[in-house]
Amino acid sequence: MIVGNSHIQLIAPDRLKHLTGLNFVQLATPASGAKEHLKLIDWFLRHRKEAPKAVVVSIDDFWCRSDPELPNDKPFPFWLYSANPLDYVRGLVRFDVLEEVSQRIDYLFRAASERARPDGYWDYEPEYIGLGYTTDPGIRRRLDQKPYADAVRYDHDPKNAERRFPAVARLRELAVTLPEETALLLVMPPVYGNALPPPGTEQAFLLHACKAAAQAVQRDHTRTAVVDWLVDRPEIHVSDLFFDTSHYRQPIAKAIEADIAAALRRLP
Repeated sequence: MIVGNSHIQLIAPDRLKHLTGLNFVQLATPASGAKEHLKLIDWFLRHRKEAPKAVVVSIDDFWCRSDPELPNDKPFPFWLYSANPLDYVRGLVRFDVLEEVSQRIDYLFRAASERARPDGYWDYEPEYIGLGYTTDPGIRRRLDQKPYADAVRYDHDPKNAERRFPAVARLRELAVTLPEETALLLVMPPVYGNALPPPGTEQAFLLHACKAAAQAVQRDHTRTAVVDWLVDRPEIHVSDLFFDTSHYRQPIAKAIEADIAAALRRLP
């Protein structure tokens, strides 16, 4: 499985299959956070008859937050993926669910109804292009912003002792339960160059500590690898490869897929 939000959404199951020989399903949920991703991983594992070959998890800024409640201001149907049947039933008894009954019946009996791809993949590039993300000067100028231009620089992490990453801690708990043969691939998706915190800033220290926490997952599950694209590399300075500061385009997605496949091959 591939899980995360729009920062991992362009990773294509069919291309990964070509590179690895494995069947993938894309379960990225736009605007979701770490709490939602952990729930989807749990749901996926509970519904497997055999141990999965690989679980690909996007580790973005949502995973680097300190609030143990893992809040997200966007709605998510946790009941839909609950292990408790009563939670599921209670979730169904909702007015907005009842409103959709006629549409769902129509969907079941109309062969021509629009269907999502069986592997869950949705390429949002055409939508972004249609909204002007490649041509609108106002949108393109957002890439020129430098959020860390006036950031204070430190010679050491001013909050080192305070760094806590509860989402990564829960991932470590989950990693312990994974079957030995399952590969766990933690992908840190890139941001545009101006959005990468410069060394010495508090945000850079936070990012470094979060990465170290993610790397430590390898101690809990042997077949774990980190694919780190959240680093300064030539591609992140090419504006044509990004729609905005955190959404890259297909050429970068394909390069990440190649790195995922390579990491998978290197695992014992």
